[in-house]
Amino acid sequence: MTDALTSTPDLSVNFAGLTLQTPLVLLSGCVGFGQEYTRVEGWNNRDIGAVILKGTTLEPRMGNAPHRVYETPSGMLNAIGLQNPGARYVVDEILPQLPHHETHFWANANGTSPEEYAEIARIFDDSPVSAIEINISCPNVKEGGVHFGNNPCMAARVVAAMRPMTSKPLITKLSPNNADIAETARLVIEAGSDGLSVINTLVGMAVDIERRQPVLANISGGLSGPAIKPVALWKIHQTRAIAAKHNIPILGQGGICNADDALEFAIVGSDAIGLGTGLFYDPLMCRSLLDGIRNYLGKHNMRSYSELVGTLAAPATH
Repeated sequence: MTDALTSTPDLSVNFAGLTLQTPLVLLSGCVGFGQEYTRVEGWNNRDIGAVILKGTTLEPRMGNAPHRVYETPSGMLNAIGLQNPGARYVVDEILPQLPHHETHFWANANGTSPEEYAEIARIFDDSPVSAIEINISCPNVKEGGVHFGNNPCMAARVVAAMRPMTSKPLITKLSPNNADIAETARLVIEAGSDGLSVINTLVGMAVDIERRQPVLANISGGLSGPAIKPVALWKIHQTRAIAAKHNIPILGQGGICNADDALEFAIVGSDAIGLGTGLFYDPLMCRSLLDGIRNYLGKHNMRSYSELVGTLAAPATH
């Protein structure tokens, strides 16, 4: 009989009651509504655990004026503005075309009030998506323009409004711009969140020095890519204890571009690994990430990816 420690490590994970075939999750906004990657030669949906669809609002949105994307040192700014055809169109026209038998597809809900988020949850509840990610970084019009993600109580109100509208897992995406991300994590978990996405993009801007104008028409945008990786690791570390206490999984994300990056996120406490900007550098990076994770687990006599999660040790003292 083959020794279990010499067999291929198990990369499947349980996330909020869902079995993902690998820990890799393609993040919202980076693969459109899922059809884009079916056209990439060499792509295999079975390399990924889930695809999070583009951010969706109740009504269609055109998004912001260009420029909307700008490359920065070790990163990218984007200010797309949630361009999408609306939740009902996504459910009726787009979801039926996706290969749900090959991997999980999750919705990404965005709104301007708890009531709007709740209605989006109701629409997606009657659809083949297996979970709903909640983007709480959109302006809250009714609350004077503050961001849900920066207000722990408002973030919890959004989750509480959505919870009765769906039986699907709710995964709350936390903002790194929050002064107390652990408190926000606690409140959204108590309100009914089944998982956490940590972290969303940081706010940044770029300047055209010849025109002396912002590069982005929206002035500011979301900063992603390798530049934010240290921030993401720290925020996951801050939320890990409260998530573990409630047995809530974390989808770690922020600048992951290779297997070593993914392993760092796992050790800090990421039950699944989110890939975003790195896909623009290498659309086929998933296979090399999985190979690297398997090699590491085998080298350290670990039977599964989940065995590695949250194994961060205290720093050495001299």
